[in-house]
Amino acid sequence: MRYPEEIVQPMRQELVGLGIEELRTADEVDRWIAGAKGTGMLVINSICGCAAGAARPGVAAALQHRVRPQQLATVFAGQDQEATARARSYIDQPPSSPSVALFRDGKLVDFLPRARIERRSADEVARDLAAMFDRHFGS
Repeated sequence: MRYPEEIVQPMRQELVGLGIEELRTADEVDRWIAGAKGTGMLVINSICGCAAGAARPGVAAALQHRVRPQQLATVFAGQDQEATARARSYIDQPPSSPSVALFRDGKLVDFLPRARIERRSADEVARDLAAMFDRHFGS
């Protein structure tokens, strides 16, 4: 179900306001992946309660960690369907939203699915993401 943009815009802005590039078309996703030299994080945003309560605030907190991805992007599941489908084609995991995918040089290195977000706090999600950043992007 596609929601009216005026309802979704604040949820988009939570991530865009953190400096995360919003990808709204399949071509934008392809360009981001192709140009993703070094480390990257792609957030699959969602309108659900676990996105609001844990995923978006968890991402915000994790980005304060000393090790973090160089490139940041997001797609919005249920809203930007073409972009989300293309993003999922690079992830090679069952569809899951919200979720967070980590890339190195355009290749998936780790994935935080909805099952590890829902029923958890933003702090728990942030700790998981920070550990993933350390594991894959730390020196």
